[in-house]
Amino acid sequence: PASTKMAPAQKKGSKGGKKKKTVSTFCIDCTHPVEDGIMDVANFETFLHQKIKVAGKTNNLGSNITIVRQKSKVEIQADIPFSKRYLKYLTKKYLKKNNLRDWLRVVSHDKETYELRYFQINNDEEEEEADD
Repeated sequence: PASTKMAPAQKKGSKGGKKKKTVSTFCIDCTHPVEDGIMDVANFETFLHQKIKVAGKTNNLGSNITIVRQKSKVEIQADIPFSKRYLKYLTKKYLKKNNLRDWLRVVSHDKETYELRYFQINNDEEEEEADD
C-alpha cells in the first residue's frame, strides 16, 4: 500500500549548525533621582558589576557582559542570553539597599529600557479635608 510511506530522513547537522550571537542591550535610566541628588550612578554601576551573575557566579562577567555609564544612564550589553527582568530585580535590590525603594519604582520605558520614576502620591483627599 502507498499510504505507509515514512517521512524522509533528515541529515544530521544540516540544520542549525551555527548559532547566531544574540547581543542584547539594556538601559536603566536614572535621570530623575540623579537630578535630585539622591542617587549616585557610579555607585549603582559598581553594584551591578559586583552582583550580576554569569553561570551562577558573581564577579564572572568576563567579556560576555559590558556595563557602561553615560551621564545618568547605565547601559548593559550582553553577548550571552540575558534577562531584562533580572536587571529589574537587581535595580530593586539596589534601591532597597540604599533605602530608596519607598520613593522610586522601576518602570519599563520600552523594550530594552527601564526608567526610575517617583511614585505618584495623591494629596487630593488631604486637601479636601483641610477645606472643611
